[in-house]
Amino acid sequence: MNARFRDTSEQDRPLASPSRRKPLLVVGGAAVLVALALLGGGWLKQGLSAGTAVSAARLSIATVDVGPLTRDVAGEGRVVAAQSPTLYAPGAGTVTLDVRAGDPVRRGQVLAHVDSPELTNRLAQERSNIDALRADLARAEVDARQQTAALQSAYENARIDQQTAQNDLARQTQAFEAGATARMQVERAQDALAKAKLALEQARDLRGLKTDSLALDVQAKKSALARQQLLVADLERQVAELQVRSPVDGQVGQLFIADRTNVGRDAKLLSVVDLSALEVQMQVAESFARELQPGMPGEISGNGQRWAGSVSSVSPEVVNGEVAARLRFAGAQPEQLRQNQRLSVRVLLDRRDKVLGVARGSFVDEGGGSHAYVVRDGVAEKVAVKLGARSLDRVEVLSGLQAGDRVVISGADGFKGAARVLIAD
Repeated sequence: MNARFRDTSEQDRPLASPSRRKPLLVVGGAAVLVALALLGGGWLKQGLSAGTAVSAARLSIATVDVGPLTRDVAGEGRVVAAQSPTLYAPGAGTVTLDVRAGDPVRRGQVLAHVDSPELTNRLAQERSNIDALRADLARAEVDARQQTAALQSAYENARIDQQTAQNDLARQTQAFEAGATARMQVERAQDALAKAKLALEQARDLRGLKTDSLALDVQAKKSALARQQLLVADLERQVAELQVRSPVDGQVGQLFIADRTNVGRDAKLLSVVDLSALEVQMQVAESFARELQPGMPGEISGNGQRWAGSVSSVSPEVVNGEVAARLRFAGAQPEQLRQNQRLSVRVLLDRRDKVLGVARGSFVDEGGGSHAYVVRDGVAEKVAVKLGARSLDRVEVLSGLQAGDRVVISGADGFKGAARVLIAD
């Protein structure tokens, strides 16, 4: 009987008493949520409305304020001579150098001479032609005087013949009136007077025309002689220039040929460096070169010293995106400067005392500088801005920002263009 019916001891299980901790945890959690909602409701709302969150440690933030704005261009320059002429061969021939590289020279000193037999022989020939032309001119002047004298004599004879014919006519007229001669004699005297007058007019006209012709011949000889004299003077200048002289005081720079070298006309011979007038040349980016103007103030520094300077010239040519500009020293030229010596250069483009601006950062170049992120209550908001003049460390604000605004100047690339970004501490 006991084997067929078992008891319920195996089915009975003791029930655990209910825990009182769970209701306490639920109540505590609800209280925390209520506290967060009451105390940080605004923060939660901003966090939920922001597109993303970025750590403040990754950002650089600057405050917009009113202060001075100085725009300048700085870089490295090298000392160059304001005058560094290169001398060329004035003619073809053999060049003999009278100096060596580095020798000090004075203005007008002979540095080299060119032996040009062709040019010297031509000068001798043209001088001989001058003597021949002088003889031709003298001969033409003598011939003109002779012919002028002959023409004058013919004219005087014609004038005397006319006077004689006129006197003869007067005598014949008186004799005819007295009945001492025939009328035929009077008419014959009248014809002789007419012929004498005609001869006198012809002699006078011939004298004038021939005199003008002789004067033109003499003038032509004089012009030919003057032209030959100009040619000889030019050849003498060319022969004199075969003595290559220094145009400035300074030092011989570079020799482009060896001594006793046969060169052609206009071949490079040597260069002269005028060390009394040195300038500093710097390369300026094309974007800044548009604003560079001669006369702008600058500063030159090197060897532990600083010197005031000013822009003397700006090259009109752009090479590899850069423009060459030169600065001259404002005062006395410093001593101990050498050609191609490296110096630091700074050119002041603009300076204003009261400008609304902010420190320059990557936000100036991002998006073309059309927007910036302003930090307010832990959230960076994207606002449209308009920027003006820019210096190396500061940028002018024209619109979109006010003094006191805190702007993310770098690190905003992680915002990915979001309109609002939560800044986490």
